[in-house]
Amino acid sequence: MWKVLIADDEKLICRLVQALVDWESLDMHVEATAENGLDALRLIKEHKPDILITDIRMPGCNGLELIQQAKELQPDLEIVIISGYAHFEYAQSAIAYGVGNYLLKPIKQDELIETLQKIREHLEEKRKWDDMEQLVFANRKKDLKRDRESMLSDIVGRKQDLSLPKLNEVFRFVTEGCLLQAFVLKIDCEQNQIKEASAKAIREKAKELFHNYVMPACEESVFDFQGNFGYGIVNYRLKNKDAVRKQLREFLKQLEGYRYLVGRAFFTLALGSAEEKADLLINSMENAKKMVSERLIEGNGKMLEGSLPTSGISKQSLIEKYAKAVEHAIEVLDVSEIYHADDKLFEAMRQTDGIRGWEILDIVLSAGDLFLLRTGPDDKKKSYEEFEDICMQCETVDKLSEAIKQMQGRMFAEMEQARGSESSKPVRIAKQYILQNFNKNISLEEVCEYVGFSVTYFSALFKKETGEGFAKYLTKIRMEEAKNLLRETGMPVAEICERVGYNDRKHFTHTFHKYTGVNPAEYRKLYG
Repeated sequence: MWKVLIADDEKLICRLVQALVDWESLDMHVEATAENGLDALRLIKEHKPDILITDIRMPGCNGLELIQQAKELQPDLEIVIISGYAHFEYAQSAIAYGVGNYLLKPIKQDELIETLQKIREHLEEKRKWDDMEQLVFANRKKDLKRDRESMLSDIVGRKQDLSLPKLNEVFRFVTEGCLLQAFVLKIDCEQNQIKEASAKAIREKAKELFHNYVMPACEESVFDFQGNFGYGIVNYRLKNKDAVRKQLREFLKQLEGYRYLVGRAFFTLALGSAEEKADLLINSMENAKKMVSERLIEGNGKMLEGSLPTSGISKQSLIEKYAKAVEHAIEVLDVSEIYHADDKLFEAMRQTDGIRGWEILDIVLSAGDLFLLRTGPDDKKKSYEEFEDICMQCETVDKLSEAIKQMQGRMFAEMEQARGSESSKPVRIAKQYILQNFNKNISLEEVCEYVGFSVTYFSALFKKETGEGFAKYLTKIRMEEAKNLLRETGMPVAEICERVGYNDRKHFTHTFHKYTGVNPAEYRKLYG
């Protein structure tokens, strides 16, 4: 309902205006009346009417002064002037203030109602446009939020090709004279100790605190979660660099206050490098992702920043030694032997001066990947993803050691159960033979002769036990080893081709592309 204020120094006129109109039929309501301009101004501030009906001349503040000040208070206010003066200068002054409704006394009912009907139509049309504008604005805001979150996801996944014009035009980031900086907020919590509802509450609280403490110091920003990793980008003026850093620290401090409200949780904030060029944002994000792993050494509850020089540890040498121990432990099915290999691996890392947290995590993930490749679970990808997820929740090196041993203990138990089945024994022997000889030109006939079965019978048995044929299984072993070598070593593709049992590089490249969707060089570029 539209609100109306009537101002006239004659009470009878105020009453007359009220009596002449069926206000409810016009979807209007008279909020108040005033007998002078000063009272009218006070009531405008108090009631914020949509329509003002006023006389030109009143004590304290005349109608024209009232209109001028009322328009300053409320620019969209609709005004109707009623006056006994038909002088042109009054109408001209009123029009200058945006008043188009000028009625002469004595007031005619039909003219007043017609004027109010036109004002109502105008107000309703304006409201409709305002609603549409608000809806468009809200949708644009949602679209921008979605676009920025998509951009953030691509940067985290190293997929986004950014430029300053794109940041300006598509994502509405101010870039001239500004710095761009990525950051990562890591939430660590005991596995299965915090329910999803509580984890969601932590994430929402983090977003709220970021909005309150960090956003005001920035030109633009975006912050969103992927699981328990919060990824963000801040865009700020160079002169505000210290202020933004201070607010990021305050953000972490405030978040720490909520660590025990939903269970046992720990927070680490890692800052990437501050960059002037948009195409370096991915580097900043990668820097932040590596930096957050420093909590393995530095401890959590801190804001980590700075450079990350490598320690010089030879990952390839460590993994090669580890692989030999793994193969023997699996062959004899001795879980204590694999645990011993784990201990030696972690001891070597601890004894390396200046080793970085991200180097430790990288080596542990590679060790787990190698172990799963050698043991060959039914769904290696799923098993590795589960292992990786657990490792990402480990905030200390000791917990990483526990994580890989728990995974290996579980896999050894499954292998022992499988070996208990006599029917699977020849297949197990064949698998072991393939793992030891896949780098040679082995054939199905050779494997059948090794296990002592005919080709026809063994082919059926192998497919029944593994769910795939011999050739497909051999290709999978070779391709997984090729992927591992491409990721973990700088070995030339031609040498890897030979190392996994192919004499023809073209055939190897074709098979690898068919298996992974990319050629070997592209795979190394993406994951190496």
